[in-house]
Amino acid sequence: MELMNSEPTMRHAVVEAYRALGQRGLNCGSTGNLSYRMGDKILITPTGAEGESIDEDMLVVIDGDGEILGPGTPSSEWRMHCEIYDRKPHATAIAHTHSDACVALSCMRRPLPAFHYMVAGFGGNDVPCAAYAPYGSLELARAAAEALADRTACLLANHGMICYGCTLESVVTGAITLETLARQYLLTIQAGDPVLLNDEEMSAVRERYLSYARFKIYRELGVDGHR
Repeated sequence: MELMNSEPTMRHAVVEAYRALGQRGLNCGSTGNLSYRMGDKILITPTGAEGESIDEDMLVVIDGDGEILGPGTPSSEWRMHCEIYDRKPHATAIAHTHSDACVALSCMRRPLPAFHYMVAGFGGNDVPCAAYAPYGSLELARAAAEALADRTACLLANHGMICYGCTLESVVTGAITLETLARQYLLTIQAGDPVLLNDEEMSAVRERYLSYARFKIYRELGVDGHR
């Protein structure tokens, strides 16, 4: 398990995960951020971090209240990470991106609906869009945490997306999957109104998902997956 690894090991893993998001085109320049919780400490990418230049020593250590425990300045979105960790005690990793399709959909301030069965992979019948609030604000942190009440990912109005999970791998995969689905949905609505899966159909998908090991974490994460 990742929690059993040392801080130097996890610093390397966080840097690699952050770089992976950039390499997949989910962040541009210094947009987006990533964090990992180790006990009562949080490793978070610094403000202004870029995938091409970030290294292990640049990561910032904060506590659950956002107090800086070492050198550096954390991402401006540290409040959002702390608020989610506070409400999701089993979460150990969080990824926030400004990926193109997620941003485009978030600017419409609408959820990603059940146009495709893989939407169920985030815990419910849609991926909600959190209410708008200025970046870096406590209001945004609370809005994101509310939208994640029974989901593992949400859009952030006029901003991007955020997801949490039990591992760094799961949040990188979640961010990539959500961006793919958002792009496919935007392509679909250009052609017309998609036929959405109904509650019964989505419920059947979730039952299938819960039989897979990678989706059993929903119960641990406090995601009921019934809405």
